[in-house]
Amino acid sequence: MTKGRTVATAMIGAAALLLSLISAAHAAQCGNGPGGFEAWKREFSAEAQGKGIGQTAISALMQTNYASATIGADRSQHSFSLSLEQFLAKRGATTIVARGRSLKQSQAAMFASIEQRYGVPPGPLIAIWGMETGFGSQRGNQNMLSSIATLAYDCRRPEFFTEQLYAALKLVDRGMLSGATRGSMHGEVGQTQFMPKNILAYGTGNLDVAANALGSTANFLKANGWRAGAGYQPGEPNFAAIQAWNAAGVYQKAIALMGRQIDGGGGAAAAR
Repeated sequence: MTKGRTVATAMIGAAALLLSLISAAHAAQCGNGPGGFEAWKREFSAEAQGKGIGQTAISALMQTNYASATIGADRSQHSFSLSLEQFLAKRGATTIVARGRSLKQSQAAMFASIEQRYGVPPGPLIAIWGMETGFGSQRGNQNMLSSIATLAYDCRRPEFFTEQLYAALKLVDRGMLSGATRGSMHGEVGQTQFMPKNILAYGTGNLDVAANALGSTANFLKANGWRAGAGYQPGEPNFAAIQAWNAAGVYQKAIALMGRQIDGGGGAAAAR
């Protein structure tokens, strides 16, 4: 390389770095309380418009409120530090398994159709369904967009929730969600509690409908490596797909155990 080319390359690199720094300086700044939320919304909305988000979604975003309840819940997720036995008791595993076995029989045609398409048996799907929403009875009553916008603004995990917020805004633009959509504390929606990015990637219809939510969950598991006929206990091939669904180790083991019991397998030792 000639000296002239070296200088030119260095100048191009410096210019790129400067543009990057300028962009970072103008990015919406995170905060640790409600005081800066309104200013953050204005900054984020300008960025979102520049990335192609439409006016319907921007208007919905500007109507969001700082979700103090979401921040409180985000700071107090103590159940994931429990032992497996404690976690199962707290989440009502015995009830989930008993109801799950009944649903497996009464909805046999639906679960057979899902398994034929995605290779996922009823047990883990029913365990997730029961764990997440009590089989659809507890889907949350928080404003979905306010929850996600608050977490995108909050300094604890802004990168993760900024991606979720962009996905939510795309779903609002497409008419799949709205500014009035209700969900759980972190913005999860539907019978099995999907985050917006996963709705975009794996959703197969209205997730308030059980068949759609369960099919979408099976679609997620298959996309994350689920192999038809393989085991899903810890150490078996399909356990990694359950791990992709939720990062908490005790949750993963609970789903594997309850799923096995619903599917007619062994007891607590299977998940240890």
